[in-house]
Amino acid sequence: MNPTLAPRSTPASTPSPSPSFTISEMTVPATLDDEAAADFLTLVALNNAVCLSDTGLEDFARTPEELLPHLQDGVDEKHLTLLAREGSRIIGAVTVSHATAEPSSAEFDLMVLPPDWGRGVENALLDAAEAHARALGRKVLQTWTLHRADAGDPALVPRTGWGRVSPTPHAQLLLERGFTLEQAERNSALDLHADDAPVERMLAEALAAAGDDYRVVEWTLPTPPELRDGYAWALSRMSTDAPSGDLEIDEEVWDAERIARRDARFVDGGQTVSVAAVEHVPTGTLAAFNELAIGADPSGVTHQYCTLVLKEHRGHRLGQIVKCANVLRWRAIAPHSPRISTFNAEENRPMLDINEAMGFTPVSYAGAWQKRLE
Repeated sequence: MNPTLAPRSTPASTPSPSPSFTISEMTVPATLDDEAAADFLTLVALNNAVCLSDTGLEDFARTPEELLPHLQDGVDEKHLTLLAREGSRIIGAVTVSHATAEPSSAEFDLMVLPPDWGRGVENALLDAAEAHARALGRKVLQTWTLHRADAGDPALVPRTGWGRVSPTPHAQLLLERGFTLEQAERNSALDLHADDAPVERMLAEALAAAGDDYRVVEWTLPTPPELRDGYAWALSRMSTDAPSGDLEIDEEVWDAERIARRDARFVDGGQTVSVAAVEHVPTGTLAAFNELAIGADPSGVTHQYCTLVLKEHRGHRLGQIVKCANVLRWRAIAPHSPRISTFNAEENRPMLDINEAMGFTPVSYAGAWQKRLE
């Protein structure tokens, strides 16, 4: 999942004939002490409240310090945030984001809490998000919804045929507005206070299977300069090698400078990020990697960001190596963190097999949605 404001689900839609709210663009503050920071702080609180409402979990809460550097980024990504106000109260928001180097898609995050849903706020914000994406010349509009663990019956099945998500009002709104549920993702959690022995055993087995052609390389962001080019190549492969169903995803363009800017956004936001990678010794290629991150609170939840094994290096248990190695490394970095939260596509059986063997259990789900604008 994207570490910025990830799209969330909320409850169903009957537009009000005469809306009592207005929609305006949010100013992104330069610092949290600026006068303009009040709206941003309300946006963060709204995002966290929607995540909690959607999943019943507090795992997805983010701090203003973590999120501000991402919304300030205008080099690699651009963001537009629109706020719906009723008088002085913010009753909804939508953030539309698009990468500057990749031309096809835009993503949005629609945030409206249940008491304000059904008054036309969600439709008006979605209208604005779609209009902005069209004005940018984007071909597709994408979003992600969060869902509780019990999908219920009937459930929504994505086009991949793998997994199910609950038919929340937010999901129903997207269906009504021409979006297609392309993929289901499982959110799993690992108890970081459990016995290390199974993970240690899995790491030893995987290292033996991989052999001498592969070696573990580990670091904490910022990425050492000598590793940035290799890491840029590996991270670019997330867009081509990770399971994505029929989501239209541009092949991403990464270089050492983009890696440095990405690192800075995490570090400037007070986050600690550990990377465990595997180098293919004969070629020097970073063939697999895993990222774990935590905010400034040492007792907070750990989030796994990207994990990938390059296609040409699969079949050597490299995914098992990077996941197990990083968890064991993480024990010393964040000993008070209670658990790791991670998302994986339901069709990504090899990675889910590793997760389950390590002790990850499902706690919620996400739906990936897409609408073609041409």
